[in-house]
Amino acid sequence: MKIFAFVDMHGSLTALKKLVEKIKKKKPKVIVCAGDISIFEQKLDYFIERLSKFNIPFLIIPGNHESEEMLRKACSLSKDAYYLHGQVYDKFDNYLFIGFGGGGFSDRDKKFEKWSKKLKINKDKKVILVLHQPPYKTKLDKLDSTYAGNKSYRKFVDNNKIDLVICGHLHENAGKEDKINKTFLINPGPFGKIIDI
Repeated sequence: MKIFAFVDMHGSLTALKKLVEKIKKKKPKVIVCAGDISIFEQKLDYFIERLSKFNIPFLIIPGNHESEEMLRKACSLSKDAYYLHGQVYDKFDNYLFIGFGGGGFSDRDKKFEKWSKKLKINKDKKVILVLHQPPYKTKLDKLDSTYAGNKSYRKFVDNNKIDLVICGHLHENAGKEDKINKTFLINPGPFGKIIDI
């Protein structure tokens, strides 16, 4: 499956233009945003509407610049935008998307820990986890000699069969990739990347 993923666009019209061009050219099966599409929700409806005009599912979670309520409302205005926070998207035969956004500044996420215990993961499907903050102790959360990722997310990845993690939040690490065992991790950055899985 060809996934087009991006994160931390922060309302950039330059980034939006490049994203639209790449989506038209690459023709992915699904578009994924790992949060912070806006700057504190300015023009949020416009960005959602613009990126859900391709008759392709557009899955999005909030970052630390979008509230759950406002993002859910913006997604409800488009037939192809899907609010993925705290949700599972299983409309592709062999792929399962799990999303949990928001935050980005703590080393643990108690809400995620509680929510993820109820998840039933189909091990026959490829599992894509979409987060805003990266899991702890990878190239995606390393800042100088310290790590700024989330230990709750890391534990979840360590204990489950996750094929791909799409995340961001730390702009310094845009474009970086890493692995946790067999799990591939990527921060696709604001201009987006195609991921074949």
